[in-house]
Amino acid sequence: MALLALGVMLAGCAAGPEYHPPTPSVAATWQAVVPHDGSVSAMVNWWRQFDDPVLGRLIVQAEADSPSLDKAWTKIEKARATLTTTRAGGLPSLSGSGSLSRARQQTTEGSAPVLATSRSADLDASWEVDLFGKVRRNAQAAQARIDARVDDWHDARVSLAAEVADTYVQYRACGLLAQAYERELASMTETEKATAVAVRAGFTAPSDGALARASLASTTSTLLSQRAECELLVKSLVNLTGFDEAALRALMAHAGAQVPQPAALAVPSVPAQALRQRPDLASSERELAASSAEIGAAVADLYPSLSLTGSITVSASNLSSSVTTWSLGPSLSIPIFDAGKRRAAVDSAQASYRSALADYRQSVRDAVKEIEQALVRLDSTARRADQAGQAAQEYRRYFEATEVNWRAGGASLLTLEEARRSALSAQVDEIALQRNRVQYWIALYKALGGGWQPDSPALPPQAVAAQQANNQ
Repeated sequence: MALLALGVMLAGCAAGPEYHPPTPSVAATWQAVVPHDGSVSAMVNWWRQFDDPVLGRLIVQAEADSPSLDKAWTKIEKARATLTTTRAGGLPSLSGSGSLSRARQQTTEGSAPVLATSRSADLDASWEVDLFGKVRRNAQAAQARIDARVDDWHDARVSLAAEVADTYVQYRACGLLAQAYERELASMTETEKATAVAVRAGFTAPSDGALARASLASTTSTLLSQRAECELLVKSLVNLTGFDEAALRALMAHAGAQVPQPAALAVPSVPAQALRQRPDLASSERELAASSAEIGAAVADLYPSLSLTGSITVSASNLSSSVTTWSLGPSLSIPIFDAGKRRAAVDSAQASYRSALADYRQSVRDAVKEIEQALVRLDSTARRADQAGQAAQEYRRYFEATEVNWRAGGASLLTLEEARRSALSAQVDEIALQRNRVQYWIALYKALGGGWQPDSPALPPQAVAAQQANNQ
């Protein structure tokens, strides 16, 4: 009884260090230009800022039928089962058993055999008192890992939405590039025909005919390559969204003619605030908490353990009266010598904690880098957008003037083709810049957590599908 009373008193204690979340070491302000003067607002369903129904439909469909989200959910379920198992280790256990048998017995030679029926029932109970909080620390670690897996689910959701949006933007830009090459191909076809007529009439050297045919073949090859790239992007969207390809193509046919542009974006003015909005950092911090709790569990294993066991057995037979036996008592186990096994477990747990802390610190730095780089790239493309558009416009004017001059005989075909290549290159650069700018917006959305808020619950696949069906 004294040992049991001691166990109850010590059960309120837990060995090992008390965990305190680390404070991220980051700058007080961003070191890159922040768009929209750093205004702050929620980014939930950020893709709606693009005002593109097709993009919204693709993301909704992807979330409703995503193997990556399903896999992340199964990891949550597994972590919850681990917590249940861990907590059960600190509670009393009760088990029972029973048996019934019949036997044919012959007491003496020549005597009549006797049928004997035997019955027995056992009830066993045990409880390992959590003297130094080993079970409690393991339960804390298991709970922290549940939180981490929930954060991982949200991170998978953010990554999925960003990947779908990025692929969709690439597809839209790919279509614009294909249209540009188609227009140039039509123009080159007319040039090649006119040049061929001039060569046959003897007004133009055969080399001009060769140049026109070479330019036409080169542009045809580029167009075919661009169309193939667009087809590859369609396949990627089928993979990401789970859409039937025919249905996806029908949906994409209603897409706009330009690369979608976001209306606005809110960027927190304080880096620490942005870091609190990233589910991957939250997951890393929860893994750190789990590692800290595991140190306490390893330390608790260095100390004695107290168990209380008891049993009741009832047995009876038709040849004898019933017998009842019982036992009850505490059992104290004291580690004396294990060749340093338990101490090594503590050292290993402490090393795991330091490793998790290093991972968390590196994750913070990587998060800041991602946001800063996205801001720099976004600012650069914004500054270059006007110049790229003006360059494309002026090169096009130069080409049109050169084409008029060539038809009048005042410019050579080589000059015309050089002007054409310059105009086409400027237009391609403009479209690529528009695409890259939106891609950097998406990268910034993702780097800022994609609208995730701390303590947001994860949803099972059926609930996600139902939620997205309602959104549609």
